[in-house]
Amino acid sequence: MEDLGEGLHRLVRAGRPWCARRLALAHRRAVAEAQRLADRPFDVVHIVGGGARKALLCRLTADACGLPVVAGPAEAAALDNVLVQARAHGLVGDRAGMRRLLARTQPLTRYEPRGDAAAWRSAEARLA
Repeated sequence: MEDLGEGLHRLVRAGRPWCARRLALAHRRAVAEAQRLADRPFDVVHIVGGGARKALLCRLTADACGLPVVAGPAEAAALDNVLVQARAHGLVGDRAGMRRLLARTQPLTRYEPRGDAAAWRSAEARLA
């Protein structure tokens, strides 16, 4: 049976904007929980993998979270594997160096939050 997350992602790929809004709300909740657990605020949300290709999802996530979203790379798992192998062979440095290399070589798109934060709080409250 298909899990809920994959089902919603499939509907977003099919162009269902209500699904993108629902995923953005899920991202809002996950970011809030991660900030609570880390006991510190975040200044950006990163979306990698297939979701990074969906401009609507990235825009709505920025709006819902009230934080900028950096989207990309779309092939994060494959790139991570290459970078870990390169690091093991001494070809790249630490994690910060690996991130700088990705930022220089992969297309990343930044989405700034816009819109009505109160509307997102209200939508979240309706789903609670």
